[in-house]
Amino acid sequence: MSLIDHRHRHLERIAEVRTGEHAEKVGYPIRVRETEVVRTAMVGAGLLRVTLGGPGTAGFEAHSPDEHVKLLFPEPDGTLRLPEPNGTMLRWPRPAPTSREYTVRRYDPGTGEIDIDIAPHDGGLASDWAHAVEPGAVIHVAGPPGGLIVPHTYDRYLLAGDITALPAIARWLEELPRSAKGWAFVDVADATQEIELSAPEGVEVRWLHRGDRPPGTGDALAQAVTSVTVPEGERLYVWVAGEAGQIKPLRRWVRDDLRLDKTDHDITGYWKRGVADFDDEHEPGHEHGHTHSH
Repeated sequence: MSLIDHRHRHLERIAEVRTGEHAEKVGYPIRVRETEVVRTAMVGAGLLRVTLGGPGTAGFEAHSPDEHVKLLFPEPDGTLRLPEPNGTMLRWPRPAPTSREYTVRRYDPGTGEIDIDIAPHDGGLASDWAHAVEPGAVIHVAGPPGGLIVPHTYDRYLLAGDITALPAIARWLEELPRSAKGWAFVDVADATQEIELSAPEGVEVRWLHRGDRPPGTGDALAQAVTSVTVPEGERLYVWVAGEAGQIKPLRRWVRDDLRLDKTDHDITGYWKRGVADFDDEHEPGHEHGHTHSH
């Protein structure tokens, strides 16, 4: 098989899964890229968008709303340790370089721009960096290692999460077919964190305001999600991400009440209260885990 065939095999696989019955993880060739910061801007009151560009973004691949990249940071002594290309994979140095994982919010092949939306929090490595960074600064980006490809053939989609999941939910709503039906639930502090979303007409978006409660607490999200009624005989896909403890009841609901097949849902802890660099072990053996930094 020639190199060209090999290079495009994952694109064919993505197209097949998209029109098929069940979601499937599809790997893409993983690269490490040197990018530069083009600009930063707040998106609502809850997300800080870092737009990356430069020659290093050419040929970046983006196929799935919840795919993620690692931003690679220098060590405390100033040295930068980068993974090495290894075929279609990367070989990571030991101990692992300092990195934080984020959803790819947008990739524009025309301009080469990649948007990463960060939910800032005090003392967060990446959020401190994003607040201070100036245009022209260099940052290395590894990935995405692939993405969960979800068919556009389900009758309904249910999306839910907190501010850390909002970039993926926003992209989900943009990329679903305009004929899609379903629900999106987003747990935010208040109306200032709400953002413009391009949802299909048949998808009902509900913002849940937690007010003074600390992020990742309370059961408002679980209550709202479990109150939906899925019409008899319809195929549902459920995607949920956020604070690990807060979404736990939804794992049970999907398993015990909805009885969804494991290929018909994806529920991921992006962070955990009190844990700085949480790693949700929900996909063992994945090239680099699903640690999101909020």
